[in-house]
Amino acid sequence: MSRNFKVGLFLVIAILTTTFTFYFWQIFRTPNLQVDTKESFALLIPEGATYQTVLDSLDKHKVINDNISFRFVAKLLKYTENVKPGRYVIKPETSNYRGVKKLLSGVQDPVKLTFNNIRLKEDLIKRIGNRFEFGEDKFRKAMDSEEVCKKYGLDTATIVSMFLPNTYDIFWTTGTEKFLDRMHSEYKKYWNAERVSKAKTIGLTPVQVSILASIVEEEQARKVDERPMVAGLYINRLNAAMPLQADPTIKYALQDFAIKRILNEQLRVKSPYNTYVNIGLPPGPIRVADFNSLDAVLNYSKHDFLYMCAKADLSGYHAFAKTYEDHLNNARMYQAELNRLKIMK
Repeated sequence: MSRNFKVGLFLVIAILTTTFTFYFWQIFRTPNLQVDTKESFALLIPEGATYQTVLDSLDKHKVINDNISFRFVAKLLKYTENVKPGRYVIKPETSNYRGVKKLLSGVQDPVKLTFNNIRLKEDLIKRIGNRFEFGEDKFRKAMDSEEVCKKYGLDTATIVSMFLPNTYDIFWTTGTEKFLDRMHSEYKKYWNAERVSKAKTIGLTPVQVSILASIVEEEQARKVDERPMVAGLYINRLNAAMPLQADPTIKYALQDFAIKRILNEQLRVKSPYNTYVNIGLPPGPIRVADFNSLDAVLNYSKHDFLYMCAKADLSGYHAFAKTYEDHLNNARMYQAELNRLKIMK
């Protein structure tokens, strides 16, 4: 073998090695997922999903730029045989290697669950159910189960009081039972010994505080600073065994939240939530009360007011009164303003 041949062979091998090394580097390290985009993609892999299921999802959402190289790396790293369920966020310009290793690790990216400004139990179910693998139907079944609710010391009407509006990090594959356990854990954190003691001093249970807080919030959603005053008025009425006469409970009973002016005939609606007819608190919250409303009840303003109506200046605040006569005067001014603006219902 001549010297020139050896040199030529060496050069050929060197070139081939360099070429294949560069090719493999490209396959492994060059961005191939979410290329030319600034958006991350959350890949959802349900329990029992196959490698083909994952590929179909990635293809459907056009996540992969070069399918052949991705499949090659997935097979080489044995991901094809080790698909793990979960929610995996794929960031822009992710390489095959990083993407496959992430999926192979099984380390999920949690769902950032935020819920607030929710009135109905069904709204809560829809807001939460479709964010997790368990879905709306399973979540609804759990929330409507007396047995499940009893586990947390609640019933199907009061179960919503266990949900405190906030932002939570929860894995997509979390089951309904574990999810509810997590919500109950957060609920118990809020209802520490100090707050339970405050509620007891007022003469209420934590659940009753949640119910009253939901009414306070519906009555005064815009002006948070006035909520302790509103809470104090309702507590005065409870202590005097007077009906709360809270307009928001009428809207809830009628399931019509667009009403701007409650009519006399509507005050007679037959419902356990009608606080004009029934004395005491309704059977459950009329919305998911936030922390401000719960704190407003626990730290209510002490005063002698028994009546209130919206101020005639439509500022969003209330005119409070100690006597029914003064209340009627406030109410006439408010109604006159509604008449002037032609707001009849």
